[in-house]
Amino acid sequence: MASQDWFDKDFYKVLGVSKDVSAADLKKAYRKLARKYHPDSNPGNPAAESKFKEISEAHSVIGDPEQRKEYDAVRAMGGGARFTAPGQGGQQGGFDDVFGGMFGGGARQQGYSYEQAGFDDILGGMFGRGAQGGGGRFGTSTGGFRGAGGPTRGRDVIASTTVDFITATHGDQITLQTQEGRPIKVKIPAGVADGQKIKLRGQGQPSPDGGENGDIVLTVTVRKHPVFERDGLNLRVNVPVTFAEAALGATIEVPTLGGPPVKLRVAPGTPSGRVLRVKGRGVVTPKGTGDLLAEVQVAVPSHLSKDAEEKLLAFNEALPKENPRDELLARAKG
Repeated sequence: MASQDWFDKDFYKVLGVSKDVSAADLKKAYRKLARKYHPDSNPGNPAAESKFKEISEAHSVIGDPEQRKEYDAVRAMGGGARFTAPGQGGQQGGFDDVFGGMFGGGARQQGYSYEQAGFDDILGGMFGRGAQGGGGRFGTSTGGFRGAGGPTRGRDVIASTTVDFITATHGDQITLQTQEGRPIKVKIPAGVADGQKIKLRGQGQPSPDGGENGDIVLTVTVRKHPVFERDGLNLRVNVPVTFAEAALGATIEVPTLGGPPVKLRVAPGTPSGRVLRVKGRGVVTPKGTGDLLAEVQVAVPSHLSKDAEEKLLAFNEALPKENPRDELLARAKG
């Protein structure tokens, strides 16, 4: 499910914190809510599952310093025109538009994010009144020149957009609408990487003298996922298991991106760090399909009852008297 519009979602309210909350207090609030609404604590409760996803989405944005800074800037700018961006399952595509001057469109739609020092500068660059310098995330670059009496190529438009992790992984098609009402369909390819550029040929500024149009060049930023990470075409996820499951073996459930969990067999004696592979459950692109890589992390209990502690001591006494660090120490000595 793609993320919703930052203009419409108050992530601070979702997590029950103030806008000036510290990073430490934000993490505490998130962990408290995550424990309360985690599906494992609320089996068969769709409302709790939906709330857990909402909490995770909020934390994935304002829990990251850079994303939080961008989110605060977007919210501070308020409304504005946006592009429609239908996503999977009838949901919107998860694009954020803070630029209301380049393209028209109704409020409360999903869209692209364009920023610059001032809207007058942006409009001037788009419609031939001269582009100003300055940083930000929107600008124009010289797209061509007059040579031997030929027409001048229109200027390119430099823009950026932020998409959520699942949209970047599965791909999506969005529709942009110019201020004149002209729709532009843009395909976000499956597996698009963070920082990747997408060129929309001929969709930039028109030539002032009948030449070819410039292009729109989009730089894509992909939001972090609270569980999964990209590794090429593979997806990585850390999966905690108990000491007993790792020592004796077990069948466990592992989450997948946008699908139901899969069951994996943990062999007896599995150490922390071992990677279990699920074929074909990674990123699917025309160039290939990746796998899901589940890295086992043995969870050590932080509190033991007196009885459990005594039994663990007895278990330790029954083990062979071997130091698992002997080889490490010998190799360190060279």
